[in-house]
Amino acid sequence: MADAGARITVALVDDQPLFRAGIRMLIESQEDLELSGEAGDGEEAVTLAIERRPDVMLMDLRMPIMDGVEATRRIVQHAAEAGTDKPKVIALTTFNRDQAVVQAVQAGASGYLLKSAEPEFLLAAIRTVHSGYSVIAPGSIHSLFEHAARNVPAIGPDLSVLNVLSVRERDVFLLAAKGLSNGEMAESLFVSEATIKTHLRSVLDKLELRTRLQLVAFAHERRLLGT
Repeated sequence: MADAGARITVALVDDQPLFRAGIRMLIESQEDLELSGEAGDGEEAVTLAIERRPDVMLMDLRMPIMDGVEATRRIVQHAAEAGTDKPKVIALTTFNRDQAVVQAVQAGASGYLLKSAEPEFLLAAIRTVHSGYSVIAPGSIHSLFEHAARNVPAIGPDLSVLNVLSVRERDVFLLAAKGLSNGEMAESLFVSEATIKTHLRSVLDKLELRTRLQLVAFAHERRLLGT
């Protein structure tokens, strides 16, 4: 990552100069944050990510030339091929039920926020994803993925995709897909949170998923929750 001491380096990607100006001022007002660059479209975002290697990227999803979903996909792919840490991408959207949000999560975004989010919420989200956690806009994440799943041809649940998991890993998968926290899963399964974290990491690795958000999307797309 960029050498900025204890500061979190943040890149801003949006095709609206006025929106960027507002976010720029917000980030520059924080002692622990540093703006590492801006981009006005997806192609510029990919170049920015490769050259500056910011810790976090705020990525608008709907832009000219290349949208934020494709930019996220290319950024994640390049980091994997280069063997470098990928930026934590926060997708920015105008609509809470935006199909592009689901696609961004699948591409590797660490979460999403509405562009109308309160400044303090946005700042907290940057710090949260930098710490390794996902963030979502206020509201039910499940309603978002359920809405997206309705656009997929209705088929029965394919439980065979879970055959790679052990019985306990399958339990963890289903509880995580329902949105339970590590603590809630540990209490439900009568194990420690450390054990839950180990199982969850194994579940993500076996299913070739990067984040818990991708796990939730995976479950809804395949109708593994009975929806």
